[in-house]
Amino acid sequence: MRHRPLVTLIVPGFDVAPYAPEALASLQAQTLTNWVAILVDDASSDATGAIFERAAAADPRFRAVRLSRCGGLGAARNIGLGHVETPYVGFLDADDVLMPGALARLVGMLEASGSDFVLGAYVRLRPNADGGYSAGEVQPWIAAATAPERIGTTIDAHPEASANIVAWSKVSRHDFWVRHGLRFPEGKLYEDQIVAQTMYARARRFDVVPDVIVQWRVRADGSSITQREAQLDVLRDCLEAMEAGLCVLETTGHALAAQVRVRTILTMDLPRLSQIARDHPSGAYRYALGQFARGMADRAVAARIGLPPEAETALTEACGW
Repeated sequence: MRHRPLVTLIVPGFDVAPYAPEALASLQAQTLTNWVAILVDDASSDATGAIFERAAAADPRFRAVRLSRCGGLGAARNIGLGHVETPYVGFLDADDVLMPGALARLVGMLEASGSDFVLGAYVRLRPNADGGYSAGEVQPWIAAATAPERIGTTIDAHPEASANIVAWSKVSRHDFWVRHGLRFPEGKLYEDQIVAQTMYARARRFDVVPDVIVQWRVRADGSSITQREAQLDVLRDCLEAMEAGLCVLETTGHALAAQVRVRTILTMDLPRLSQIARDHPSGAYRYALGQFARGMADRAVAARIGLPPEAETALTEACGW
């Protein structure tokens, strides 16, 4: 007999039938077995909903919710939050893979520390030559956010944590979400960025672990959100999310964390987007990125000290668009 559930995982999915079985299997492989998963099918046109319903029929820890209208990832996660009855809550996208010891590690940390939430590392799962996927290494900015292990830290003491802006590498106390009325923006991509920065800004304390928690899939068919950044609407949502998250840190008095976040954006995001913009057929794409870059330059006095040459070059170029 399983113990009473400790943690709920909210698993949204839209047209992810090729990947969902592996995501669900990764939950069933957890060494901590007293979990519940809310499987939210966001009005998929493929077999995602049927996969979720079969899983729920076979394993009572899975609970399937099928939406009649596609509302996007933020809305699906918010609907899942309405079903949480456990002390802890986390997220897993239905095309990703949760490492076997992830829940035991994260929930165990919170049980011992009393912190509001805990975050861990993640790696990208990329297509390989054999037609499958291979996991990469922990990237430097993620390692800086999650290593070494820290118990009961804050965003002022550990501002590098601001680089971890994804929902699915964290487990939180459910009452932390309730106390602060946390919900994801709806109708927007990159919806987890403002939520992540709000969590850092509002937490009394949080924990970090260097363990890889999730393998984040970069889909072979190019349909992942981060693979569509050459689209103007995707770029605008990306820039808006970064700006909104940064404003949270600035307006709540976390100036050092805001500067660290600006530096991460200048180092990791702006060069990548500038490379796309350079040869983009749309002048509106370059203008949008240029406007964002000028805003970053105006607030990046401290963040630009010792900025890598390629990042400084990308910033200078983008400011001219």
